[in-house]
This record gives sequence, C-alpha cells and structure tokens, in this order.
Amino acid sequence: MTKICVLASGSKGNAIFVSNDKTAILIDAGLSGTEIDRRLRSRNISPDVLDAVVVSHEHGDHIHGVGVMSRRFHLPVYINEPTLAVSRTRLGTLHEVRHFQRGASFCIGSLTIHPFSVSHDAADPVGFTIRDGGAKIGIATDLGVATKLVCHHLEGCSLMILEANHDLKMLEEGPYPWHVKQRISSRLGHLSNEASRDLLGAVAGSKLKHVIVSHMSETNNEPGKALSVVGEAVSHQAARLSLAPQHEAGDMIILDH
Repeated sequence: MTKICVLASGSKGNAIFVSNDKTAILIDAGLSGTEIDRRLRSRNISPDVLDAVVVSHEHGDHIHGVGVMSRRFHLPVYINEPTLAVSRTRLGTLHEVRHFQRGASFCIGSLTIHPFSVSHDAADPVGFTIRDGGAKIGIATDLGVATKLVCHHLEGCSLMILEANHDLKMLEEGPYPWHVKQRISSRLGHLSNEASRDLLGAVAGSKLKHVIVSHMSETNNEPGKALSVVGEAVSHQAARLSLAPQHEAGDMIILDH
C-alpha cells in the first residue's frame, strides 16, 4: 500500500509526501519548515516518520524548507551535484547529502526512485518516477515541454502528478510582463493545460488510477479550465482526476498493489 499526499503545489511552494509501511519521503520542501510540519500533521502524519527529502531543482518554491527539515529531523537530502552547487547557500548546513544522477535509479528504503531529465530553466532539473511493489508514481511538474524522454518514463503509471500551469489565452491577456509570459510559455517554462492534456493522452494506460493536476497558476489559470482540458485525455478511462491545492494539504491517496 502506497500513500501519496500533495502538501502544496504552485508558485508559492511545492512538497509531496510519499510513503509505504516502511519508508516515508518528501519530494521537495518548498514551504517553511513550520508550514510543512503543520500540513503533515493536518493529515495525521508526524514529521518524525520521514526518512529523506528528495530535491527536483533549485527554485525557491521547491527548496525553501529543505535545510530546516534536514537539520530539524536529521534527514538526508538527495540532490544532484549541479543543483546543490547553485543552492548551497540557500540550503545552509544539511544533516547529510546524498548525490544522485539523472537517469540512474536509487533506493530509499523500500522505494525505488528514478530521476529523469526535464526541460526547465534550472541547473539540472528532474522529474521522478517512484516504484513501490506494483505501483508506479510519476511526478512531472516544472517542465516547459513534454519530450519523448518524459513520455517514456511516465508510461505505465498508477498515479501521475502532472503540471497544468496556465491557460494560453489567460496568460497572453494577463498582467505579467511580456518577458515573463515568454519564459512561462517557452520550452524552459511550464506546461499549458493543452500541453498537459496531450502529454497525458500520450502516456495514459490501463494501470492509471489517479491524475493530480498540479502547479496551476492562480493568475493565469482556473481550476475548472485546468480540470476540463486535462480531463479530455482520460475521459474514456476510470482514472480519477483531482487538483493539487496551494494553500492546504491535499487528500491522502492510497494505492493498493
């Protein structure tokens, strides 16, 4: 049995809790240590059960609380060398550092994690798949384009946490400066609702039970738009679709294998 809870998703902070009976990890810790603690406890999870923090890339909304969590709960931080090099000052002293390389799987307890390269404006950004017995979780947020590599790694997932950042028209007509709009819609930015739908349609298989639409812009998107457009890719399947929240912990999802 695998448990997944998106503690936060969006430009104000990102963190995902993944566990089974033996191992518990955070994928990113982009909130304050106090807020991560609060959101875990709101889902009846003690931070003391955590075994590690795994870092996808160095942007502040993904690493803000990494150092605090590592020091406070004596957690090793799994991070690739380019990401550590550009974030060392912001992370501060870490309890322990364990390096991984994109493309090379590694284990934390009974969870097997595979980091794969994504297209985003960071030093060495990665998405992840996590295997626990027969369950496969795909995490693909902060990617400007869905490459063939990304699609390959997301095939056969039981659950996907998939970015649908913006509605193209809302972004174009919205308040952001032109250079920010260009960055968001570029190959190094974020997926639109339509791009997320197309990615999901390319990889969704019979094993897919749940899709969590994530990293939605509060300025350039709306929940109804994101869920409606992305949902077109799985309208013929029994997969459940939900939206990852920004301001509170999401539901605890349980995958049986």
